[in-house]
Amino acid sequence: MKIQKILNILTLLTGAIAVTVSSLWIGKQAYSWLPPQAAAESLLIDDLISFLVTLGAFIFLGVTSTLMYSVIFHRAVKDDFTDGPPIDGNVAVEVIWTAIPILLVFWIAGYSYQVYEQMGIQGPSELVHLHNPLAVAAKDVSANALAQPVEKIDVLAKQWAWVFHYPERDVTSTELHLPSDRRVRLALRSQDVLHGFYIPAFRLKQDIIPNHALDFEFTPIRPGQYRLTDSQYSGTYFATMQANVVVESPEDYQQWLAQAATQKPSLANNQAASEYAQTSNQSVQTGWVTVPPAAPTLVNSPG
Repeated sequence: MKIQKILNILTLLTGAIAVTVSSLWIGKQAYSWLPPQAAAESLLIDDLISFLVTLGAFIFLGVTSTLMYSVIFHRAVKDDFTDGPPIDGNVAVEVIWTAIPILLVFWIAGYSYQVYEQMGIQGPSELVHLHNPLAVAAKDVSANALAQPVEKIDVLAKQWAWVFHYPERDVTSTELHLPSDRRVRLALRSQDVLHGFYIPAFRLKQDIIPNHALDFEFTPIRPGQYRLTDSQYSGTYFATMQANVVVESPEDYQQWLAQAATQKPSLANNQAASEYAQTSNQSVQTGWVTVPPAAPTLVNSPG
């Protein structure tokens, strides 16, 4: 009897170790499921996602392995159709299986809120909009980036286009250019309806509320070209509301600004306006009536 009990304990420990190791491995794989980490804030989000995947894998594998063990080693013998022994309620077990999920929920909520605070993402309410900078952990942003002046860029969202204005050189563009390893502060505004500023590679999303100005800060860390999309459905030509995000070295960024400042402003390419003009010129009108897109903007750099 003692030997059987020891074997059961060893089996339980072996299973728990196997499930834990497998869960940690699966959690590490979650990093490869996501786009490149192009901003300092993406490190925080990816760590949180990896934690949630690890926890979910542990619960899934733990429950599944327990069921498989029961089916394989504790199944009824052939042709045994009798009822199992009656088991009364166990208060200790009921307390444990109620307490564990509660503690897990508090753990997840606490970790998520900690990441939320570190990122300092602004809410949509004017009362929440305190113009405070993001408190990203110092380990995620180099001291050099924090020591440099914040790059300020105005962002205008409208149906259906993004417009970026760089006050330093009075440059307007339909492409968002950002210096790498420099703090960036965007002044987000909407010209018409609710829009969503979303760059998957940065793990950043911020709703843009009409008649509200929101400051939004982050630190790009990986040079390259990424994609900005509108995360909120904003009308018929919503799918055309995208823009390139170019992260480049501070030297290349300043060179682009200087070159763009010398360009004569011209009308930006606007896919929504072009498609709307084509449908408006048709002799037979089909489909629903839609809001006319905003007029193309004069820009120094059309992208």
